[in-house]
Amino acid sequence: MQKIKLFIACSVDGFIARPDGDISWLDVVATDGEDYGYAAFYDTVDTIVLGRKTYDKVLSFGIDFPHKNKTTYVITRTPKASEGNIHFYTGDLTQLIQQLKASSHKDVFIDGGADLVHSLLSAQLIDEITVSHIPVLLGAGILLFKEGFPEQKLKLTGVKSFPSGLVQVVYDVLR
Repeated sequence: MQKIKLFIACSVDGFIARPDGDISWLDVVATDGEDYGYAAFYDTVDTIVLGRKTYDKVLSFGIDFPHKNKTTYVITRTPKASEGNIHFYTGDLTQLIQQLKASSHKDVFIDGGADLVHSLLSAQLIDEITVSHIPVLLGAGILLFKEGFPEQKLKLTGVKSFPSGLVQVVYDVLR
């Protein structure tokens, strides 16, 4: 069975975006030639799952969709026909994740946002969590971890700090 992996960045105070959805503060750690392990992580996955708001945010950048070469599921309430490898999924999230764990050749990447993360934590479906803490305090915004999911114990499997001030932690979710 493959792992369901969250790989995400947040401010030190736990926000993934400002109240209006702005994420320009992530640029504080932008360093030429440094991807903070993203490429190596991305090579371990063959399927991406993300929420519709995150999908729309990525499209708003005016760039090619970065996951177009991997099977991608956009979790949405609005039915829409697939576009190449991008599938707009309106069904039961737990069923999808169980199906992906059983059928993916590599791991599955949860690419945000907060609503999707909350749903997956509520159903206890995330196996590994990588959080890159950006050295900024936003004071308000969209929290990475919303209240209301069951307690889950974690095992620290990695910590790395970078000259930019970014600190990345990796946890296995214990079952």
